[in-house]
Amino acid sequence: MTQLSVRAPRAEALMLCLFDGEAETRLPMVQQGDDWAAEAPPPGTRYGLRAIGEWAPERGLWFDPAKLLVDPRAVELDRPFTYSPALSAYGADTAALVPRAVMPAALPEVPPTPPVFRRGGLIYEVNVRGLTMLHPEVPEAQRGTVAALAHPAVLAHLQKLQVSAVELMPITAWIDERHLPPLGLRNAWGYNPVVPMALDPRLCPGGVAELRETAAALHACGIGVILDLVFNHTGESDVLGPVLSFRGLENAAYAHNADGSLINDTGCGNTLDFANPAVRGLVIESLRHFVQHCGVDGFRFDLATIMARGPGFAADAPIFAEITADPWLADRVMIAEPWDIGPGGYQLGRFPHHWLEWNDRYRDDVRRFWRGDTGVGLLATRIAGSSDIFGKDCRAVSYLAAHDGFTLADTLAYAHRHNHANGEDNRDGHGENFSWNNGVEGPSDDPAVLARRAALARAMLGTLFVSTGTIMLTAGDEFGRSQQGNNNAYAQDNAVTWVDWEGRDRALEDHVAALAAWRAARDLAQFPEGGEWRALDGAAMDAARWEDPATQGFVWQNTCEAAQSTGLGIDRAAPWAGPREDGGPGNGSGALPD
Repeated sequence: MTQLSVRAPRAEALMLCLFDGEAETRLPMVQQGDDWAAEAPPPGTRYGLRAIGEWAPERGLWFDPAKLLVDPRAVELDRPFTYSPALSAYGADTAALVPRAVMPAALPEVPPTPPVFRRGGLIYEVNVRGLTMLHPEVPEAQRGTVAALAHPAVLAHLQKLQVSAVELMPITAWIDERHLPPLGLRNAWGYNPVVPMALDPRLCPGGVAELRETAAALHACGIGVILDLVFNHTGESDVLGPVLSFRGLENAAYAHNADGSLINDTGCGNTLDFANPAVRGLVIESLRHFVQHCGVDGFRFDLATIMARGPGFAADAPIFAEITADPWLADRVMIAEPWDIGPGGYQLGRFPHHWLEWNDRYRDDVRRFWRGDTGVGLLATRIAGSSDIFGKDCRAVSYLAAHDGFTLADTLAYAHRHNHANGEDNRDGHGENFSWNNGVEGPSDDPAVLARRAALARAMLGTLFVSTGTIMLTAGDEFGRSQQGNNNAYAQDNAVTWVDWEGRDRALEDHVAALAAWRAARDLAQFPEGGEWRALDGAAMDAARWEDPATQGFVWQNTCEAAQSTGLGIDRAAPWAGPREDGGPGNGSGALPD
């Protein structure tokens, strides 16, 4: 007999609720220590849970038998989450609102193989829905889904860019933040999950099989799959939020202050408690599931500092050793977003040596250089792998733009955020983006403005593709995607975040493809030895030149005969950046060498 086990140590009783259509049958579960158990229903059965106990939110007790709860270990749901105020109202039955988990059959195991991705490659950050909703070659019924990534036209584009791995923004099931529905908005990014393993039926209607088959198709093209996962909070939000799963079963999964109030190191209303072994155990189980049954190559962890809190950050937190000790996870690619908004939340450079880390310092310093704010010395440090942060162990994931913030094109077209469509009076999103509009705020038909923006886009992309270590490109930045100045487009599930394939800048796309081909032919995981830095006039770069604000660029010339690259040039005055066969700075067009 297969058992279904659910953790709810403070519940007085737990009911397993089986659904046939809308008809519900409730079966009592048996307490076994901190867990409750029942015979697992047959595969394909839709089910939920109801917990009986005291309702005393002021003491961390949220038991309400009227609330249908999702099994924290669910791997498939029969419908998406839909927000309603009833989800947080005591005594309001939510069976009509909450998805039912679908009992899976025995899931096939993907044979263990080394990750496809290796350090030094190109990660392509993908919003699955945004990338494919407007793709003219993807069948309409398939658009917006994980399966669309395996369409030949999408695969061809990824191969054209020499993508080493796609990093999929969250595809696990999420719920809209409660302020969005009254505004007529919905979450477009998915960073508000409820349970860790269940795939969102809107993005992955074929469930685990769809993700597994898509990963196999990408692997056949030499492209790895990295899942962006959110283990820092859940969509149950603050004390006014919905009761959907953990809150109604074991509110102790969330971190609390000494007075019992929720710790909010995430800015999302709650924080999962990684000092709790049960939380860490479920996270390990979730990671193993995606590797074992879907064949993914690695993970990017949103607000990853939370994973090492207990409540303060610890570089030797238990979760790191537990991941390393797991045979399914030990060799996977692990990428941290190394910050949260809690005390001591910025921890860039402090994650384990075998982890990669998003390097926002690279983004900001490259933007500041090309805007004219900083000198060449800091730029050279960033290109060479940010040794001031990581030492000789190049673990940076360097990027110019990500889902959160301005797109690359908008960095060069807007000096200020334009987030009015989000319904928060333009207060949300980063206030400082190190962006500049080149003379006109937003779209322009001025040839001089357009030429300047085009040259700078090529210069910045050239800087990225010659940089040491792993690099990341957000989907659409290779051909000028704009979000109309919205730098926090999480609530724009519309043309603001949907990639415009028909209107893309094909010349820029071809330029990026040439940069990518150059990079793919070389090993840039570490900064190559046997070279020297020179000024644009050919003189050696000394301390005075590095520190002189008037220095507009430099050349790195490889002097090692066995080296694959002969040099790179940076010239802010042109502007130009990129690889050069002669090590020279090139011209203002940003063209690659012949």
